[in-house]
Amino acid sequence: MPKYYEDKEKDERPCAGIREDLRFCLLESFCVVQEKKSIKQCLKEGNCSGLLVSFFECKRSMLDNRARFRGRKGY
Repeated sequence: MPKYYEDKEKDERPCAGIREDLRFCLLESFCVVQEKKSIKQCLKEGNCSGLLVSFFECKRSMLDNRARFRGRKGY
């Protein structure tokens, strides 16, 4: 469930909504909160993998020349 809302101050960077949701997902995950592991270790274990893939696809679409016509993937 996305936590990015339009009434917040806007972040003009590309893929800002997915970036924020990924950050909140990682910071609230069991791996970081209870086990006190680093975020990189939690990513390797597969936490928030759906958001990570979406963020990667959004960043990759920035380099794709076809994205000029179709728009960026993500929200």
